[in-house]
Amino acid sequence: MLNNNATTMINSSTTNNNNSTSFCSSSSTFLFPGDDAAGFFTFRRIFLLQEVQILEIFLALSVFIAIHSLRQKKNQGLPIWPFVGMLPSLLPAIRGNTYEWLSDVLCNQNGTFRFKGPVFSSLNCVITADPRNLEHLLKTKFSNFPKGHYFRDNLRDLLGEGIFNADDEVWQKQRKTASIEFHSAKFRQLTIESLLELVHSRLLLVLENAVENSISIDLQDILLRLTFDNVCMIAFGVDPGCLNPGLPEIPFAKAFEDATEATVLRFVSPTCLWKTMRFLNLGTEKKLKRSIKGVDEFAEEVIRKRKKELGLQVDDDKKQRSDLLTIFMRLKDEQGRPFSDKFLRDICVNFILAGRDTSSVALSWFFWLIDQNPHVEEKILAEMCRILRERKDFGNGESDNPLVFKPQEIKKMEYLQAAISEGLRLYPSVPVDHKEVVEDEIFPDGTVLKKGTKVIYAIYAMARMEAIWGNDCREYRPERWLRVDGRFMSESAYKFTAFNGGPRLCLGKDFAYYQMKFAAASILYRYHVQVVKGHPVVPKLALTMYMKHGLKVNLIKRDEFELHKYLKMNY
Repeated sequence: MLNNNATTMINSSTTNNNNSTSFCSSSSTFLFPGDDAAGFFTFRRIFLLQEVQILEIFLALSVFIAIHSLRQKKNQGLPIWPFVGMLPSLLPAIRGNTYEWLSDVLCNQNGTFRFKGPVFSSLNCVITADPRNLEHLLKTKFSNFPKGHYFRDNLRDLLGEGIFNADDEVWQKQRKTASIEFHSAKFRQLTIESLLELVHSRLLLVLENAVENSISIDLQDILLRLTFDNVCMIAFGVDPGCLNPGLPEIPFAKAFEDATEATVLRFVSPTCLWKTMRFLNLGTEKKLKRSIKGVDEFAEEVIRKRKKELGLQVDDDKKQRSDLLTIFMRLKDEQGRPFSDKFLRDICVNFILAGRDTSSVALSWFFWLIDQNPHVEEKILAEMCRILRERKDFGNGESDNPLVFKPQEIKKMEYLQAAISEGLRLYPSVPVDHKEVVEDEIFPDGTVLKKGTKVIYAIYAMARMEAIWGNDCREYRPERWLRVDGRFMSESAYKFTAFNGGPRLCLGKDFAYYQMKFAAASILYRYHVQVVKGHPVVPKLALTMYMKHGLKVNLIKRDEFELHKYLKMNY
């Protein structure tokens, strides 16, 4: 009986197991026909393996590209990434000190490297700070290195066909005319008289007001107002009044500054991008359009008034104006017709850019540097006082304020010129400039240049290269400009390119030095300029080297005892 029951139970169990197996088999057949459970796990393993392999390949490729790009940094100066080129390195540099970043790259690349922008962009160029290359492009092969279409296209809205933006015959005609006038006795007298009036009738009054009220001032803004008034008198024959009491905001001055700031952004943007923004009137292009409108309105009004004045003017040499606008109005073009209002506007706006920003910016950096180097200020004061002692009637009341430095005395200030030149070396008013290659060329350093290549020469970076200026290249040392006898000694224009070089050497170089020396001497004789503690001083990315946050200073009036000390010094 027991055996029968056991047999029955075993059979039942076997039947259940068979049913279970049949169920599993049926399930397996339903999920994966013709396979079993092991097939499912095998399939998943293969699928996961393929995912891992794709991920590994992707990671390996990314690492390879990164290593390859970073390896190129040694030979190319910067990493070169697929599609975007060197752009990832440029973007953070734009937000910081672009000029220092560029200097570091050039120093590591022995003075020249190729910048490769994104695919199909306009940012590809050769950047150099090698004096041999600069002499080659600015002088030896000048005709093969014009400003070029890219440069002119970027600046055309602001500068038109003016001398700063023109090439070939257009540039030559303007340069020849301006050169004749710049060297005329009448024009020189105009520049001296206008500067004297502005410094003593306005600038010193503004500074004295700051001292009396114990307030800090933005010296960069004050100097910009000075040079703006001065260059408008020379270029347009009008006085904007930027340095009038209360320091009024002049719409033209504000519009001009905004326009130069917006224009420079075109050089670090793909051409198609800024042209699209201009077409759609968006962002910086909208700001630029509005600013240029303000510049045009001012220029058109001045030209209209001047034409009316000339129509009424009696032909009297003593009463004839000597400003650039009047001079060009009296000239004719190749067809014997007067120049168009647009052409006259372009000429004047270009000379304002050249004469307003360069001197004021240079002076701002100069005053900051002597605040950092008080021994230089002492030597400047000693030199000025030594020159004053040479006056026959000095000490008979003429040393009392208001003291006016004479042109021949300014010319004798050799150490002051050395100190200003050293400031220009370290902080050139135009930190970089641009050329374009007309025909295939090879630089003296071996760099191959194809037709159409854009060339940037980095003037700021040159001052920071030991191969050019020695181990103390980053130090502010005016003595490097003096001979053994203490006389000022100029450097090669291709080593010190603050005033450009070759056929495009700055026409106003002599006037710029006189303007800067006269303003600096007039200020330093009366005040110690002290930069506000903690005030940040960094360059701004613009056509000229503005200080990004201005130059906040306190003025400390010099007393008679201090001046008497320098007057007694033997220098």
